[in-house]
Amino acid sequence: MALTTASTVSSPSRIIRRFSSSQDSRPPSSLLHLAPRRGPGNSPRACSWHRLVVRRMGWAARALLGGLSDAGASESDEEEEHVLRVGQREGEIDDAVELSAAAVGPERWDVLGLGQAMVDFSGMVDDEFLDRLGIEKGTRKVINHEERGRVLRAMDGCSYKAAAGGSLSNSLVALARLGSSQSAGYPELNIVMGGSVGSDPLGSFYRAKLRRANVHFLSKPVKDGTTGTVIVLTTPDAQRTMLAYQGTSSTLSYDSDLASLVSKSNVLIVEGYLFELPHTIEAIKQACEDAHKNGAIIAVTASDVSCIKRCYNDFRDIVRNYADILFANANEARALCELPSTDSPMSATRYLSHSVPLVSVTDGMHGSYIGVKGEAIYIPPPQCVAVDTCGAGDAYASGILYGVLRGASDLKGIGLLASRVAAVVVGQQGTRLRVQDADRLAGSFEHHLDSLEFCSDV
Repeated sequence: MALTTASTVSSPSRIIRRFSSSQDSRPPSSLLHLAPRRGPGNSPRACSWHRLVVRRMGWAARALLGGLSDAGASESDEEEEHVLRVGQREGEIDDAVELSAAAVGPERWDVLGLGQAMVDFSGMVDDEFLDRLGIEKGTRKVINHEERGRVLRAMDGCSYKAAAGGSLSNSLVALARLGSSQSAGYPELNIVMGGSVGSDPLGSFYRAKLRRANVHFLSKPVKDGTTGTVIVLTTPDAQRTMLAYQGTSSTLSYDSDLASLVSKSNVLIVEGYLFELPHTIEAIKQACEDAHKNGAIIAVTASDVSCIKRCYNDFRDIVRNYADILFANANEARALCELPSTDSPMSATRYLSHSVPLVSVTDGMHGSYIGVKGEAIYIPPPQCVAVDTCGAGDAYASGILYGVLRGASDLKGIGLLASRVAAVVVGQQGTRLRVQDADRLAGSFEHHLDSLEFCSDV
């Protein structure tokens, strides 16, 4: 039984029936089993999964605005272009195109992501390089302009690539490619990102690269601002070390344009790195409040342990009051729970799932967990030879979101898809899910859903 349009997403009643007839001994894993929570002002929060499935059936058939562009489909995922090839004049043209798209965009956006817009400089280095510069391996550090220059000068002669990076953009590009799969038979997902880039060539480069990947970036560039960058250093053991320069444009203002995007988005994703930017928390709260009022699913990424520790109170308030989905790795989950490092990721997952309807916790080569209503579903890791672990969690999140947006109710199956997406990214150099891999993974997932549908019909 092929799924040909988004309107064929299983209805809520069929999802409930599928679980009620299941003989699986695992704890129930459907979000439909969760009681409504209460947000700020004691307003009842209906089950977000239920709302999403019902709403998509009404408008999704009109969501298709065209197939993946030739540029996006044929684009090399190696991202080797040098930033200086993108000039200021081209950037001004890009801005006009994007702002026009904002005015005539789709009736609703499937996903709106709010995050740091950063250009990545990624290179392979050895341990001696890190030791010589006094950089602790496997960490993330915020650096200033002088430190950035020092590291880039030390990399002179090394092979490195420039890409439109940032944790959230990695997830959104992977999600867009899964959502544009020709094998799945659905209309493509409409995905938009809001953030902050400068009016410099780096900002133009960032916007152009996302657009080629079928992700709209609709925030206006900050006049005379400099775009943030992240230097990603990967050692032969596949460990990555990140040095983030936030730039002068790293802020987020909740203006009328952003409010309009929030009002017509089905899913709002807030990147945890935003919490460490000055004066950003109020914009995050306002976006979450408006998304909540409009019935959108709200997802939050934990992003980084050091970020959580510096902004713990803000994280706690947003996650507790607004989050329907939480993405974290094992260390981040423990930090959010204030649990010691000796506690298991499963314990942290269960703890967090008492206050967040759907919790996703990754634990590297040990697998991952999906938490629902105090229970944790273990997702075994697929076999994979790690080449570069940078972007693994971002890729995993895209798989979870893809399953949610396609109306799937089998959380074990969604978790297995997410782990496979992450494994593909870990097994390559670079953080982006390739178009051909996305098509294969999405097609395999739809086959899995068809099998479940067939079994339930029998």
